[in-house]
Amino acid sequence: MALPSVWSEMRVGILLLSVLGLLGARLVGAGQDSGSVIPAESRPCVDCHAFEFMQRALQDLKKTAYNLDAR
Repeated sequence: MALPSVWSEMRVGILLLSVLGLLGARLVGAGQDSGSVIPAESRPCVDCHAFEFMQRALQDLKKTAYNLDAR
């Protein structure tokens, strides 16, 4: 008697996993825009991005400190 309930739970579990798998595949595919790929040679490295970000953050901090001192 317990066998049909286990079988129905397995079917629901398999259905749920397949739906999640399809949704995950769709999300991964949506993240890749064709035509907007920049060749690796022309992209700045990760360190360059981090350096530029830190430079801008430092400039913002300097402006904020100056504005606070001016008050």
